Amino acid sequence: MASSTSLLFSVSTVFSILFLASSSEDNIPATITIPLTSTFTSKLSTEPLVFFQHLASASLSRAHHLKHGKTSPLVKTSLFPHSYGGHTIPLSFGTPPQKLSFLVDTGSHVVWTLCTTHYTCTNCSFSDAAPKKAPIFNPELSSSSKILGCRNPKCVNTSSPDVHLGCPRCNGNSKNCSHACPRYRLQYGGGASSGYFLLENLNFPAKTIHTFLVGCTTSAARLPTSDGFAGFGRTMFSLPMQMGVKKFAYCLNSHYYDDTRNSGKLVLDYRDGKTKGLSYTPFLKNPPDFPFYYYLGVKGIKIGNKLLRIPRKYLAPGSDGRGGLMIDSGFAYGYMTAPIFKIVTNELKKQMSKYRRSLEAETQSGLTPCFNFTGHKSIEIPPLIYQFRGGANMVVPGMNYLLMSRLETSLVACLPMVTDAGNNTMEFTPGPSIILGNSQHVDYYVEYDLKNERLGFRRQTC
Repeated sequence: MASSTSLLFSVSTVFSILFLASSSEDNIPATITIPLTSTFTSKLSTEPLVFFQHLASASLSRAHHLKHGKTSPLVKTSLFPHSYGGHTIPLSFGTPPQKLSFLVDTGSHVVWTLCTTHYTCTNCSFSDAAPKKAPIFNPELSSSSKILGCRNPKCVNTSSPDVHLGCPRCNGNSKNCSHACPRYRLQYGGGASSGYFLLENLNFPAKTIHTFLVGCTTSAARLPTSDGFAGFGRTMFSLPMQMGVKKFAYCLNSHYYDDTRNSGKLVLDYRDGKTKGLSYTPFLKNPPDFPFYYYLGVKGIKIGNKLLRIPRKYLAPGSDGRGGLMIDSGFAYGYMTAPIFKIVTNELKKQMSKYRRSLEAETQSGLTPCFNFTGHKSIEIPPLIYQFRGGANMVVPGMNYLLMSRLETSLVACLPMVTDAGNNTMEFTPGPSIILGNSQHVDYYVEYDLKNERLGFRRQTC
């Protein structure tokens, strides 16, 4: 989700020992399980369909950024709390530990949090009402906190991403450079975060990760939440890569955007091998412009029993970074580029033709199509099926990929999928053609097997 001019380099160096954080060898657990909480609450500040519209706008902004990477300009969109539609985990940094909440984001690659008592956040959704009440990490209260220096191998030259040592402020021949690593700047759709890196302890009940690289954000703009971000992407700065786990997995609760903050779980796993009951599909090689996304090889898409005729160029990423499917835990809805969106929605409307369209719901929610189920004693929604390489099929039930809501006395449902159809005249836009958002893989146990470079999943109640 985030791009940075100072943080991109090849995943082939992920397991370099120079870049892994060191950990305590005492009582090392095979797995670490962390509660995973939906950011949605039972008390929405807006009507459900208006809330859907907010999420649609935020999702489109996020899709624009994910697709354009480091070249993406800031996109202006309405801000409101929890507009990333994600899930959070608690993490404790420092000595003594300071516990904070972090959004789990497989579409970004850095772990950072609001930091110091002097941080500023301009036009942030949480800062106007209580600018200094947001939870922060205070490095002055931690005896283990250290600023990342220029000579540390984890400091990457901002002007040359393939240079892993030093920084512009240090002379190449100097061995005694005492400068700090340059400030980072990360972009998140319509927002941005800037600060400096710390080496800090990341604490779990039975394990401590020493010299963990965490961003100390001192300046930010247009953030929709005061939560930190825990990047889980495919570079060595991400949380799982720094911890040296072989795989991680999560199980997301079903959410209708009006439920309570029920917890799922996130599992960090140091064990190798297959997990019982999972279907696997391999991760694909990333295009150069998108090094930290999780691309999957999709062979086809079905609505019910109907296999859709989608040109292959949209289903597999090319060397130019166009096409393919990525899975993103931080994406509330799904995304399909305009030609795929048209094929999918036309078939869905055809199979759902016995239900009236709700144009009013489409206007209020910013989503299409929306259906009116009023007067029907039973509702039949065909599943959305992704056919992946390796024979694995992800069957998304209708109740997962359609959002139910009330419109006065009517029961309506909308497809939570955004597209750039009205904003881009290009048929084949840069970046992934499909983004599998978290609403499409709730009630799935999803495992990212980093060592064997594959995704595993199975249906289960989370």
